[in-house]
Amino acid sequence: MALLRPFDKLPALNSAVLLLVGSDEDLQQKLAAALLREKKNFRISIHIATSLPLPSERGHLRPRIDLIVFMIDIKNKYSLKNVEASLAHVDANFFLGKTCFLVTGVGRVNCCSVDMNDVWKLGEVYCSPMLFCEVELEGVRVATAQRLLRMLQICAGHVPGVSSLSFGSLMRSSAAD
Repeated sequence: MALLRPFDKLPALNSAVLLLVGSDEDLQQKLAAALLREKKNFRISIHIATSLPLPSERGHLRPRIDLIVFMIDIKNKYSLKNVEASLAHVDANFFLGKTCFLVTGVGRVNCCSVDMNDVWKLGEVYCSPMLFCEVELEGVRVATAQRLLRMLQICAGHVPGVSSLSFGSLMRSSAAD
């Protein structure tokens, strides 16, 4: 149960690896399916985890992870606690443009059981962009998948002249405007 490190493995040519971390596996599966259906010019691997740390690597090799998406369901207080506990198992270098928080359930604010100030603080403390969506709606799920694919492409180094750190910085500054 080692700390997840962003640069401890070499990247694979023309491929990228995404890790979805969240307590709602059904939403993760729906988002993963939408990501895989999108047209792309690189191979993508998606791993789903309910929490971190990931199981030990004995028996199989874990690939390099290019982007970690922490999914927070604002209808579920456990979801935020789960993400907060998982963050302790991620190396600080991942927060240099290789993580983001995906906040789901935003279409039903009246069912909100998570304080949005806590969610905003999480993004600020970990210097990571926040994406807000309603994964249960097909159109929004597709748009979110497209956005995540572009982020993944940048984080994997497939966009010349754009680093994940500069892109993450740009996203954070545009959210503040």
